[in-house]
Amino acid sequence: MKLYYAPGACSLADHIALHEAGLSFEHEKVDLKTKRTESGIDFTSINPKGYVPALTLSSGETLSENIAILDWIAHQETALKPSGELGHTQLLEALAYISTEIHKSFKPFFTGASEDDKAKAGELILKRMAYLADTMQGEFLFGPDLSVADCYLFVMLLWARKSGLQVPSKLDAFFDQVMERPAVQIAMTHEGLI
Repeated sequence: MKLYYAPGACSLADHIALHEAGLSFEHEKVDLKTKRTESGIDFTSINPKGYVPALTLSSGETLSENIAILDWIAHQETALKPSGELGHTQLLEALAYISTEIHKSFKPFFTGASEDDKAKAGELILKRMAYLADTMQGEFLFGPDLSVADCYLFVMLLWARKSGLQVPSKLDAFFDQVMERPAVQIAMTHEGLI
C-alpha cells in the first residue's frame, strides 16, 4: 500500500490516520506543479485528478479524496470511528463538513487572492470552526477517542495557524494535544514539516 502526498497538504490527514491505525504502508511525495512523484512517475497515471491524496491499495486499486480514504482507514481500524448505530454516518457527516465547508474555504490563502478575499475567507473558516468547537463531545470530535475526522481537523488547524487565523481556544487545546501524538510526529517528520 502506498500513500501519495504533498508536504503539509490535506493528504497529511491520511498520513496521520494510517499511522494511527497501525497500518503498514509506503509514502511518496508528489510535486503538484509538475505532477511528478519523487521517483519520477507521472502522477496523473496514478490519480488522473492530479492532486493528493491518493492511496494505492495492496490490490492495486487506488482511492482518492480525503473522505473516501479516511473512511477506508476507519474501516480497517474501527477504533478510529465513533461507535453506535449512527457512528459511521456521523463520521461521514463530520468528514463532509470539514472537506466541503472548511477545507474548500482555504482556497484564497493558497491562490494568491487579495487580502480582502483572504479576510472574508478567514471569517467564514472561523465561523465553521466555531461550530466544531461548540459541538465537540469531549477532547475529540466524538468524545475521548481520536477519529479519522480529528486527523483531518488537525490539518485544517495547522493551515489556520499558518494563515494567521485565531481559532477558538478549545481548538487550540485540541491542536496542541493532537500534535503530541506519536502518529502525528512520525507523519510530520516523514513530510519534512518538523
